[in-house]
Amino acid sequence: MKNSEILELSTEELVARISEERTTLTKLKFAHAVSAIENPTRITKVRKDIARLNTEITKRKAASASE
Repeated sequence: MKNSEILELSTEELVARISEERTTLTKLKFAHAVSAIENPTRITKVRKDIARLNTEITKRKAASASE
């Protein structure tokens, strides 16, 4: 997910997307623990996407608090 895509989402959509990504991350971790998944770097990509989404939410909260 690109930063430009993240900026287009509303705050509610960001929260929903974080929950979806966390579910995906959990499933990937379980699949990788049972047997090696085809692309283990996907776990890292999902973790970074979650971090990007959380960063954007934090930015928006800080901006609304400073106003």
